[in-house]
Amino acid sequence: MAVTQVKTITKLTFLDKVFVGILLVIFGGIVLHAPLSVGLGTLFPSAELLIKSWKEILMLVAGLLMLVILYQKKQFSLLKSPLILLIATYALLHLLLIPFSFQGVSSVIAGLFIDLRYLLFFVFVYVALNLYPQLRKTFITTFFVGAFVVAAFALLQVFVLPHDVLKYIGYSKSTIAPFLTVDQNPDFIRINSTLRGPNPLGAYAVIVISLLFAFWLKPSGLKLQRQSLVISVIALGSAVALWASYSRSALIAAVAAILTIIVAMVGRRVSRRAWIIASIVVVLVVGALVAGRDSNFVANVLLHNNASTGASVDSNAGHVSSLKDGVNAMVHQPLGGGIGSTGSASLYGTKPLIVENQFLFIAHESGWIGLVLFIAVTFLVLRSLWRKRTDGFALGVFASGIGMVLIGLLLPVWVDDTVAIIWWGLAAIALAPKGDTHGRKINKTPKRAA
Repeated sequence: MAVTQVKTITKLTFLDKVFVGILLVIFGGIVLHAPLSVGLGTLFPSAELLIKSWKEILMLVAGLLMLVILYQKKQFSLLKSPLILLIATYALLHLLLIPFSFQGVSSVIAGLFIDLRYLLFFVFVYVALNLYPQLRKTFITTFFVGAFVVAAFALLQVFVLPHDVLKYIGYSKSTIAPFLTVDQNPDFIRINSTLRGPNPLGAYAVIVISLLFAFWLKPSGLKLQRQSLVISVIALGSAVALWASYSRSALIAAVAAILTIIVAMVGRRVSRRAWIIASIVVVLVVGALVAGRDSNFVANVLLHNNASTGASVDSNAGHVSSLKDGVNAMVHQPLGGGIGSTGSASLYGTKPLIVENQFLFIAHESGWIGLVLFIAVTFLVLRSLWRKRTDGFALGVFASGIGMVLIGLLLPVWVDDTVAIIWWGLAAIALAPKGDTHGRKINKTPKRAA
């Protein structure tokens, strides 16, 4: 992303503080969105929809404040980067597609929020950190505070609390299940921690683990030694959460992210012999898994294909069926099925539809053009992060982004509020210019990245 040079703002005005404060509330509070929305929604059922929409309402306010601040400071040039213009085009396309296959007011509003909120949050954070680069550390600290909460509760769920403890604050089949199992096998409990389910928890854990691993290999990216106990809890809790989520897509994403970091850091310095040995180890591991495919562990945890569990339809069949339906719909609907026609937004309409693939999800919402624009946005962000890979933070975000893309091939990963807002917020932090505690920009002559 091209970074436009702006006058550094060291003293925040009242509007500046409100704007930044809203973004920090969203960035920090999003990890508690599920328990808060369920708990408060149970206590105040008439306001359930309003409670669930707290972050979107705050984003609308933040957007208005951002425009006012940019006007006052004469910094609208910040919105002229190719990436932000591409995001604006993607958002405009959604608005233009509303009259086609109109899904109803509720579905359309929900669809717009789900499709665009994380991209808008990316823009807000990027603009904020261009105006106030000294706040970069504050945003990163907020992320780690949230990660500590998720990791600590995951540890409690696995080792201390009863697996159905969340039922006491309103979790149920009609809201969010307090826990799941692997294809109805009670021997394999899938925890939620504070997220909406095991799969989002696994994806979130991938993001955290990627950042910590990148910092471990490249400690100059961010100094974490002073908070060793906190970081230890986050690392251990995230690893436990990844495992106890029993999310295969997250496990694959975690391996891919770690390998990406290793290759980026030491790939060119590794001898041919080491690469050959590593390849042999990989082949042996894969061979062992194939040989033990009928074992209890492999059949349940990795393959989700144990006929003795009693599940009428296993998750593998469900993924294949959803993939076929999604591809068929994309081929026959160049303009998509309508904004709000997919996922939770479609529940407000007459034809609920679940598509278990992020890219097919986008295609069903905004058609072929929307899919192309979304892929372009994702590519530009990942390319910009890769170009800043000498920074440990950017490398960790890039690697986790590769993991999110892989998860997106099996699940609509960006549909989940927490995962989407956290990753895209981190991407904005990584791409925005650094600043010292006095607000002076460190990278004053950044390379053009998008």
